[in-house]
Amino acid sequence: MLDATNRPFESLPNRPGVGYKPQHYSDILANSGSVDWLEIHAENYMGDGGRPIAQLRHLAERFPVSVHGVGLSIGGEAPLDTDHLARLKHLIAWLKPASFSEHLAWSTHDSHFLNDLLPLPYTAQTLDRVVRHIDQVQAAVGRRMLLENPSTYLAFAETEMSEIEFLSAIVARTGCGLLLDVNNVFVSATNQQTDPVSYINDFPVDHVGEIHLGGHDEDSDDHGAPLLIDSHGREIVDPVWTLYAHTIERAGPRPTLIEWDNDVPDWATLESQAARADRILTKISA
Repeated sequence: MLDATNRPFESLPNRPGVGYKPQHYSDILANSGSVDWLEIHAENYMGDGGRPIAQLRHLAERFPVSVHGVGLSIGGEAPLDTDHLARLKHLIAWLKPASFSEHLAWSTHDSHFLNDLLPLPYTAQTLDRVVRHIDQVQAAVGRRMLLENPSTYLAFAETEMSEIEFLSAIVARTGCGLLLDVNNVFVSATNQQTDPVSYINDFPVDHVGEIHLGGHDEDSDDHGAPLLIDSHGREIVDPVWTLYAHTIERAGPRPTLIEWDNDVPDWATLESQAARADRILTKISA
């Protein structure tokens, strides 16, 4: 287990942030509006130089940066890719981000990388594997990581515990923190016909170092039931905003990221989503 006293758990401001996209570079520097911090995907910045690295270095002088990994395959059956982990360690060493997170998911099989973040069965065997991987990651990068709850579409028959029990056990055994994706909660609850408010009420919010909000697409399954897809390609819908407000009322203000990774809009549209989160944070803090 990593000694959590080596680094503060929460060093991002309890304010809105956005996922950084290069097309917004000049707009961010000119007027960041309600945006107080930025997130990058680790895999986009594992090179040694070039314009992307230069821009990131410049932004990091003005904004706290959160590094969000999407390629470690924390839940995969195979050992972690040591080359990938070494590149991640190098990025974190020079950038010194305010936060680092990964997904509770798997995305590799044998030598193949799958372009998706796939859910896991919540079993004792899976728990042991995820714990080993998180311990390895935290030891390599020398700091506590946050683990994000997934969006799910089906339940596994072999599951032995709830998602919250699974996440709580991981925190207890590794000392990691949690990244609470409120849109993922809403997507999973809709797809599996459970109550998202009850999920938030049961979630171990004391361990939450960051919150994510994003858009989703609406579809239906073969039986005509609603099926939501975590797409990060549109504005956040009103029910997710309502669930977010409930989350902040329960947990208190937390660093909140607006995720918009596909069909990325202009800066004014993205900043307006951050401004809406800011109004909720400000209201709860008052």
